[in-house]
Amino acid sequence: MYTPRLRTKYKEEVIPALQEKFNYSNNMQLPKLLKICVNQGIGAATQDKKLVENAVNEMTMITGQKAVVTYAKKAISNFKLREEMPIGARVTLRGQIMWEFLDRIIAVALPRVRDFRGINDRSFDGRGNYTLGVTEQIIFPEIDLDKINKITGMDITFVTSAKTDSEAYELLKALGMPFKKA
Repeated sequence: MYTPRLRTKYKEEVIPALQEKFNYSNNMQLPKLLKICVNQGIGAATQDKKLVENAVNEMTMITGQKAVVTYAKKAISNFKLREEMPIGARVTLRGQIMWEFLDRIIAVALPRVRDFRGINDRSFDGRGNYTLGVTEQIIFPEIDLDKINKITGMDITFVTSAKTDSEAYELLKALGMPFKKA
């Protein structure tokens, strides 16, 4: 049975390192990566319906899991936005697909970012979750540059079971997330 590389690393290296650092009495207290949520809002989707369809197809290629369309919850007349209008795409990754996607982000996608010096360590939410904003979807190798008609960004949220930001930071750092040097 195939096990993703980062899943094996978590079991063999990260768990003992976190156990030693935080002095847990029980293995169930250790922080885990629960899921990765990828979200993409399309601002110009109110004028062009094809943009949402393209975003869903791109996100499905990037993550390896079918993305779903998100709809507006309420109408905002200044943005020409009506209720139940398609305005974005999202996908939630768990299990083996999550570990594969995390490995691709760390090893392939983030090093392709222009002038990359590491990711910001201030994007934690206070509850142990980390959100990473990607400005261009073309950093993923699955995207064909010739077929792109609009460069869009996306938010990638790493949801952990950590109680504090410092635990989540140590977990993600041990998994290989390239945080900026202080």
